[in-house]
Amino acid sequence: MVAKSKSATPKRLIVGISGASGVIYGVRLLETLRERDIETHLVISKAAEMAFAYETDLKPAQVRRLAYKSYAVGDVGAAVSSGSFKTMGMIVLPCSIKTMSEIATGVTGTLLSRAADVVLKERRRLVIALRETPLHAGHLRSLATLSDLGAIVAPLVPAFYPRPNSVDDIINHSVGRLLDLFDVETGLVDRWQGKPR
Repeated sequence: MVAKSKSATPKRLIVGISGASGVIYGVRLLETLRERDIETHLVISKAAEMAFAYETDLKPAQVRRLAYKSYAVGDVGAAVSSGSFKTMGMIVLPCSIKTMSEIATGVTGTLLSRAADVVLKERRRLVIALRETPLHAGHLRSLATLSDLGAIVAPLVPAFYPRPNSVDDIINHSVGRLLDLFDVETGLVDRWQGKPR
């Protein structure tokens, strides 16, 4: 009997946008991945839909069209809820404390937190781009739990060594650094070359 070779993991990334401030980061991520032919599977929380109205002129339907496929947050039977649906992993950008806490405790009441839980159990890469401050001890314990479970906790912290000229520069650099965690080269990162002479 000839053994079947394992097929390579498809260039497919799950993107969660939850209800923290900074939903434009999620939009830029989707735009960037679309330019690089990476299949994006999107879940937007109800609170994120509200944040789009507060922070941008975009409607959630416009954002969903940026993705290869979008799922309703209540559709817990969607493809991304199963470990047999192979992906590179998942990024939650931005990630609210509520969503982070659901993922850390395994209480997966929505498709967003269920998809993240599946990524963890399958030992795939999960990046949590937290966008909340300040943090109390309970938040910090939950973040430590996520790190112990294998997630990468990557708070949205702007870099200033590239000397950004605009908010857009800050967003692009941050998205580029987050995609570095999935070995996706974007050309958006002004890489540190050491101190100037």
